[in-house]
Amino acid sequence: MSAKQITVTVCELPNDPEPFAAVWAELVAHVREHQSDVVVLPEMPFAPWLAWTAAVDAAVWDEAVGLHEEWLPRLAEFGAATVLSSRPVVCEGQRLNEAFVWHCEQGYTAAHHKYYLPDEPDFWEATWYERGQKTFEAVETPHGRVGFLLCSEIWFTEHARAYGQQGAHLLVCPRATEAATAEKWVMGGRAAAVVSGAYGLSSNRGGVDARGHHWGGHGWVI
Repeated sequence: MSAKQITVTVCELPNDPEPFAAVWAELVAHVREHQSDVVVLPEMPFAPWLAWTAAVDAAVWDEAVGLHEEWLPRLAEFGAATVLSSRPVVCEGQRLNEAFVWHCEQGYTAAHHKYYLPDEPDFWEATWYERGQKTFEAVETPHGRVGFLLCSEIWFTEHARAYGQQGAHLLVCPRATEAATAEKWVMGGRAAAVVSGAYGLSSNRGGVDARGHHWGGHGWVI
């Protein structure tokens, strides 16, 4: 791919549905005004964070899957932008966190299944869903080759290096991280970008949700 300038949008989105809908409208307006080529959304953005509790509820999981399926057609509101994010899916009977690429012409492409799953207070991911295959392969998009590191995967820099060796142009990290660790995550994003030699992009949940949880925000372009 020859070098060219692209416009990217990263964001901080609320966890709860009502404020999410209001901020979504603002995000769409921003993307259209600036004619963004790439939009990065947070990790599993279209439903309230489900892994805050270790008490797995199948109905909550199914609702999250359904909400993401309902929201996918609305990615067309971004126009011609390539959208990068993740969502909960059931694949061959397994619950997974699936990174994806969406484009108005090429549609939906599954890109990666989260492999490194935390299991700690507020982030009981290994309890809620299963790890994917240990496969980190860059995916082609209309605006360059993309390598996904979903949230906690950013700390495993050997994969950032491998993406660089695969010729990735963008290292994308959709996140769901808290305010107390925000600076640490930015430092991790910088390190991964340096190791990969790619531009680092990340979006996160932001603000205080209905449970009183302080989300970290701090989307980045590095």
